[in-house]
Amino acid sequence: MTDPLYPAKPRPGDRVAVLSPSSGLPGLFPLPFELGLRRLSADFGLKPVEYPTTRKMGATPGERAADIHAAFADPGIKAVIASIGGDDQITVLPHLDRALLRAHPKPFFGYSDNTNLLLFLRDLGIVAYHGGSVMVELGRPGAMHPKTEESLRAALFTSGAHELTPSSSYGDVNRPWEDPSTFESEPELEPADGWYWHNGGRVVEGLGWGGSLEIISWLLMADRAVRPVDAYAGNVLFLETTEEMPRAEEVYRILRSMGERGLLQQFPALLMGRAKSWSFENPLGPAERADFRRQQREAVVRALHQYAPDTMAVFDVDLGHTDPQLVIPVGGRIRVDGQARRIFVTY
Repeated sequence: MTDPLYPAKPRPGDRVAVLSPSSGLPGLFPLPFELGLRRLSADFGLKPVEYPTTRKMGATPGERAADIHAAFADPGIKAVIASIGGDDQITVLPHLDRALLRAHPKPFFGYSDNTNLLLFLRDLGIVAYHGGSVMVELGRPGAMHPKTEESLRAALFTSGAHELTPSSSYGDVNRPWEDPSTFESEPELEPADGWYWHNGGRVVEGLGWGGSLEIISWLLMADRAVRPVDAYAGNVLFLETTEEMPRAEEVYRILRSMGERGLLQQFPALLMGRAKSWSFENPLGPAERADFRRQQREAVVRALHQYAPDTMAVFDVDLGHTDPQLVIPVGGRIRVDGQARRIFVTY
């Protein structure tokens, strides 16, 4: 197993870049963004630094890449955190200077469309961190979820093994960011059923690879996501689906294509995030949401049976678009202990 490069961590008092590599939504929704900035400063002791496109909607891919370069090259910036995701970060990748980023490694935090940059950094041998956006996790109404804060704090400031544990409750129903009353109380949560284990009879340890499934499918279509597939043999795959709520059949089809490419079967273990089952465009009720999550689990198991029958999988891990959120090291070490039903990551 190749030793990953963990960039040096920030310390309280350090400056951290807050970028929008995908979308300048902080300019449209300042309430969660500015709340997230305040928490970065007051609760985490960090000094957030904005860049020209952080609040700029419609910034060009080149402009966003310039902000990434500036943040990574600045020796006074000790970490880089995405404001939020989007849907076109794939267009930024051709503008990135691989040599510059490799020469100035920094911890990068983001998820969703930031899967693009996370996997780009991983391909350079740099460990990055799936999770912890400013507007969503740090800007959560009322207060940060304790499990989210614990994980993000550990990933930001500490090194070594960290155990992920199931949450007893979760939420995925949102309230409008443009309404100030949204931020007067915490989101409502509902009981969580814990993790579902599939083929959980052994221990797997490997480097993490993955992110948002829809984004990975785009990267695969553009031939920007992978080296030769056998380069990923023994790695731990982690996946989650976004608020666009892809149908179970579409999830299966993406995984089927990964299987046909020979990629899916390279991973002896899969961590599958709890499916986001509510959106403003598709506001499902409780029973419908439970059925949506069940269908997605069944679609993933169907693909595994077909292409990777020996792969161990853990479902409903809090690693994606639901609340709380656990940070996953992209390119960092992950240990999945199916015998003890425990998961450890190395931050």
